[in-house]
Amino acid sequence: MTQRGPRRRAVSLLCAGAAVALACAGPAQPAATAADGPAPAVDGRGADPVVSGRLDLGPADLPETRTTSTLQPGVTLTRITRGGADDSLFWTLEVQIPDASSPDPDAPAKALSGAADAREERERLRAEGFDARVEAVARPRAADVPPGILGYRVRVGSWRTRAEADRERARLAAAGEHASSVFTGWDGDRAARGPWHVDVVTVDPRRFDGRLDATFGPDLEGRETTSALARAAGATVGVNAGFFVLDPAAGAPGDPAGVGVYDGKVLSEPVGERPALVLDDRGTSSVERLSWRGSAVIGGRTVPLDGVNRVPGLIRNCGGDRTDRPTSLPLHDVTCTDDSEIVAFTPEYGARTPEGPGREVVLDAQRRVVSVAAVRGTALAPGTTSLQATGDLADRLAAVRVGDRVRVRTDLADAATGRPRPVSRHTTIVNGGPQLVHGGREEITQRRDGMDHADDPSWAYGWVVKRNPRTLAGTDRYGRTVLVSVDGRTTGDLGLSIPEAADVARSLGLVEAVNLDGGGSTAMAVGGEVIGHPSDATGERPVGDAVVVLPPARRP
Repeated sequence: MTQRGPRRRAVSLLCAGAAVALACAGPAQPAATAADGPAPAVDGRGADPVVSGRLDLGPADLPETRTTSTLQPGVTLTRITRGGADDSLFWTLEVQIPDASSPDPDAPAKALSGAADAREERERLRAEGFDARVEAVARPRAADVPPGILGYRVRVGSWRTRAEADRERARLAAAGEHASSVFTGWDGDRAARGPWHVDVVTVDPRRFDGRLDATFGPDLEGRETTSALARAAGATVGVNAGFFVLDPAAGAPGDPAGVGVYDGKVLSEPVGERPALVLDDRGTSSVERLSWRGSAVIGGRTVPLDGVNRVPGLIRNCGGDRTDRPTSLPLHDVTCTDDSEIVAFTPEYGARTPEGPGREVVLDAQRRVVSVAAVRGTALAPGTTSLQATGDLADRLAAVRVGDRVRVRTDLADAATGRPRPVSRHTTIVNGGPQLVHGGREEITQRRDGMDHADDPSWAYGWVVKRNPRTLAGTDRYGRTVLVSVDGRTTGDLGLSIPEAADVARSLGLVEAVNLDGGGSTAMAVGGEVIGHPSDATGERPVGDAVVVLPPARRP
């Protein structure tokens, strides 16, 4: 866990290892390689697909250039440009019902309906003088979702510029209609010819002499931009990492919405059995499905925990237990609820634990209770932890007294086998989903990982089918960690659909790959400066955490 300022050594009941000293940044050392130049071999086993391959993206005849530079020993940045301006693409209006209740700028609009409703809407718009049409939207094949028709959209007109589309949108609005101006290059149609800009960082553990880590900044509940996190850590490279809480109604903004392990400390529990990116600070990584079990022994009785470092009762992206509503399965962009929970907190959460009714007990480093309270909300000193209980479970803490000993455990396990997944001070884990590549083959686990809302096809349309900025990561057959960011949502950067993200991962040679947070969160920083174009109108988005590549520690 990298933090601002001097490294702090933290002691916690949830700590599986002590913190390690933070390396200071040194300047990047670019060593440019000509685009499309000779392909270097990797240990004599063939050409490097990151440096000399071609992306499986758009038509096969698209022009593509690659430029590779060395950022530090064992770390390279490859910048790929594929395709170019496509005169067949245009601006149009997509008639929709916007989700005005969501503060998330990535929340997809309600754009799809059944065929009959779409035809009725088309005819009504035509009667009002608008050039409306109905288009079927295909549902792409995933490992657990069959292909077919996802739904039908209603669109109006076609224009060369957004300004022209916006003028017609204003006329629609005056008629009481809701529509958005969209560029057809964002549709996910594989015939589109680009352009795309893809940035790829590879970390080769055989040559790497720094540290591979992740940082959430000063505390879990706050948000910082990827570039700010990278600068504070002194990182050569930073890339946005896992999903996080954005809406205060869904928890504490910035809190990881899934597993978070930093320097061996389990600071956030998994979402179901979703895939996660597991980093070893010496440069290796893996994509693993993890489960967890948390417990507290109170008065000789073992009580299960519901979570770690999150607002009790709010489970972002769901995937908790059978008492959660509406589901215990992962369900992306949904906040499940549970009126009765016990949640553990560490000082990394923030200045104060969440306030509200219930009970809270604070434990020192020797697992001894140092305070009890009939309401929730307190400041945790270094080395202390707390348990908060709400609803019916508050009674579980009613008999706890100052001086009692309470043992708290959080254990990760392999989701498939149930075997313990040990972590050490070298281990960092960030959340993600869906899986993109497994065993060298594309394997998109859309439904398993909660990216398929059965009662809302518009959600998958906006999140899976359409092109968006994407961040993904994984490992290749050479044992290298590969971090990828792809800009989107402009006419000059189309972005990727989820199937295209899997295609890109595979064509870069990844044998295991997972999607990380994307959309406005996508950002890659080199030397503390963003090298792409974040898509939010306000600029680079503050995020929950970032993967960072650190230079060698400076010797005094």
